[in-house]
Amino acid sequence: MQDLIDKFFIKHLSLSAGDALMLHQKYYKEYGLAIEGLYRHHKIQPLEFNREVDDALPLDEILQPDPELRRLLERFDKDKVKMWLFTNAHITHGKRVIRLLGVEDCFEGITYCDYTAKELLCKPRPEMFEKAEREAGAPGADQCYFVDDSYLNCTHAHARGWHTVHLVEPGVQAPARRAAEYQISHLSQLHDLFPQFLTDNVNGAC
Repeated sequence: MQDLIDKFFIKHLSLSAGDALMLHQKYYKEYGLAIEGLYRHHKIQPLEFNREVDDALPLDEILQPDPELRRLLERFDKDKVKMWLFTNAHITHGKRVIRLLGVEDCFEGITYCDYTAKELLCKPRPEMFEKAEREAGAPGADQCYFVDDSYLNCTHAHARGWHTVHLVEPGVQAPARRAAEYQISHLSQLHDLFPQFLTDNVNGAC
């Protein structure tokens, strides 16, 4: 995806590879999403970006059903916690990923960055977190549990009062200062953090 984004910057903004990389990183740090900067400052249409970047990824060759992930998700008791996806991608990409992973039926819904809207909303903007709370039917910020691999997203979720887990995967340098109250290196650690949400039925289906 990083390569496709840089190629998009080079093609549509007539930049060198080095300048494309710097501007891509600048927009990501400022807005949490490269397309946000492209839309604001260069009038790039988000759906065009989605077509040439997210939807152009050869995910069918990369992703496959993940039994371990499915078992992990199945351990959560759906009577105690509502499983909800929260992504900065457009709906087509979000649904494509969970379908290829074989876990689309493990979630009750998805909050996504709507590339067809007049104004793009994405994490970490407060309005995007509000949108997620509203769409998921959360009774309050203190009832939201959030897992993300973005330091920026996690700091904002934590400040909002969400129970926040920063996923720092193996091979990724851990931040000098934690983004939130919890930090894990593998999703399986969620079971240890939140045993109150688990079911005793280890063979339960999503």
